[in-house]
Amino acid sequence: MKNVLTGLSIKTVVSVSVATVLIASIPPLASADYAGSVQIEDVKGVFKAPGYSPYAGRNFPTRPLWGDTHLHTSNSLDARAFGVTIGPEMAYRLARGEEIEATHGERIKLSRPLDWLAVTDHSDAIGAMNEIVAGNPELMRDPVLKDWHSRITQGGDVALQATMEVIETFAGVSGESIPDVIMDETFVGSVWDRYLQVADEYNVPGLFTTLIGYEWTSTEGGNNLHRNVLYRGGRSEAKQMLPFTAAASFNPEDLWSWMQAFEDKSGGQVLALAHNGNVSNGLMFPEINPVTGKPLTEGYAQTRARWEPIYEVTQIKGDGESHPYLSPEDEFAGYDTLWDKGNLGPVPKKQEMLQHEYARQALKNGLRLETKIGVNPYKFGMVGSTDSHTGLATAQEDNFFGKHSGKEPKPGRAEALVGNFGEIKYYGWEQVSSGLAAVWATENTREAVWDAMKRKEVYATTGSRMTVWFFGGWDFDQSDVQARRPGISGYSKGVSMGGDLRNAPSGKSPTFLVAALRDPYSGNLDRVQVIKGWLDSEGQTHEKVYNVAWGDADTRKLDQDGRLPAVGNTVDVENATWTNDIGDPELITVWKDPDFDSQKKAFYYARVIEIPTPRWTAYDAKRFSITMPENIPVITQERAYTSPIWYTP
Repeated sequence: MKNVLTGLSIKTVVSVSVATVLIASIPPLASADYAGSVQIEDVKGVFKAPGYSPYAGRNFPTRPLWGDTHLHTSNSLDARAFGVTIGPEMAYRLARGEEIEATHGERIKLSRPLDWLAVTDHSDAIGAMNEIVAGNPELMRDPVLKDWHSRITQGGDVALQATMEVIETFAGVSGESIPDVIMDETFVGSVWDRYLQVADEYNVPGLFTTLIGYEWTSTEGGNNLHRNVLYRGGRSEAKQMLPFTAAASFNPEDLWSWMQAFEDKSGGQVLALAHNGNVSNGLMFPEINPVTGKPLTEGYAQTRARWEPIYEVTQIKGDGESHPYLSPEDEFAGYDTLWDKGNLGPVPKKQEMLQHEYARQALKNGLRLETKIGVNPYKFGMVGSTDSHTGLATAQEDNFFGKHSGKEPKPGRAEALVGNFGEIKYYGWEQVSSGLAAVWATENTREAVWDAMKRKEVYATTGSRMTVWFFGGWDFDQSDVQARRPGISGYSKGVSMGGDLRNAPSGKSPTFLVAALRDPYSGNLDRVQVIKGWLDSEGQTHEKVYNVAWGDADTRKLDQDGRLPAVGNTVDVENATWTNDIGDPELITVWKDPDFDSQKKAFYYARVIEIPTPRWTAYDAKRFSITMPENIPVITQERAYTSPIWYTP
């Protein structure tokens, strides 16, 4: 097998340590400014350090750092109601590589430790359900809380329905008010401070980072507008204000005001990332302000762009890159878009809502809105995370522990109800073992990880840990591929993911250096694609998917429409395994936009797709000796999405 562009034989790499293939030969990357426009001012100067080593004197990342921005523990009202007993301490211990016991007694360990973790419990009534389940006498004086306690402790379907009632109460759709006693600031403050103490205790700079955070849970009328708030600093800053709650306001603009107030008071820094939008019923990326009913303003766009630099594009409730309805020409659109039925209200989904829920369309709409109001409100980078309510950051298909503790591994969990909102029901198999956030940080510290998020030098995967570089510039060529050092070439000649290209030099089209290395625990790579979106002179948006590098290039050729034959399928479903006889372990190329118009705004991001591998449902079938119904998928194709690079005339 040969690389698409270099002609170098790489199929034999399967038999050696993958880490030696590309990572070991690539110098670390340069640090970036806050906007993500990263450049090495003087590459030769960087490497003038005395001695033989070409790496001496560098001060930039050598690898992406892997983590999860969205994990719930027993401090979350709904997670504890579903039965989870894992708190923040055990969540950190699992994430850093220890073996622990899950809620129902199953031993669990990650295949590899994560580099960092953000425990982001719901801010509303944080910690309260622990006391409700325990039967705290003070709380049992409230008849609503006493009823919740009684039904949740019964377990089974009774507990599930009680838990759905809890969720609907906090979403404002049940008609019941939230009991004041569980929102008491003294109680909330004590829980918050205990969480901060544990987070600081488990934060070990250089080895394992605990990002402090919480989830603001705006679900008015069932429309999920949740945001995760992440802190750059530690306990001393975070304890100065209690987290903002949806009980205080469902309006994201009020959350942004809280964030400003926090920074003013504490001297710290925070950012927010929006929950994937597939249960927002068209409100996650609006063009009409849902509060005022008026078109978005420049002020709204500026404020949102400031506080929300990244977006959760994939997670356990489904993938949010694009939808077949929005991207009918994209054969890979609609990866596990299984929660596209409605909101959490329940209000059924209408097709016209979809354009305001998925990342690619939001990026396109952002170009159009920028022309109208002067600022692009949807200029975000992309990460994946789990949104697991088990306290377990598990995103790997063969190690999937479910959305909540009731869906931890056991026979029949794929067919059982995972949650229902009126007539809208979601079943276990509709859970997606996704995703993870990869961060190109200068070091494994809170500050460096947070800074990489702020400048959008991040990418999302659906759970696989493939390494992906993506750079844009005007002068990349095949020598940058052959040099085997995409970091050095990328930063010296262009900008990294999350960055900007402006004012094309006369007669030039943008060139992109993209490289991908497979996860050694997962499948070979099928293909690398560049997704382009642009705005035409009439104000209409467009998109196109380009196949730019692919495995088995000696036998797979593009057709006249630029489409590529399927890579094949080696999955043995019965034994939940596969072989890497197809695809390639690495892909690297330089691609030049053949359709570039220097007068049109555009964005570009890379999508990397693996060969087919077993889905978590196939592992369940194998391990529990059961047969999955035909309607349940048992094969998947993991993928990565980089943050975009934007072009502005």
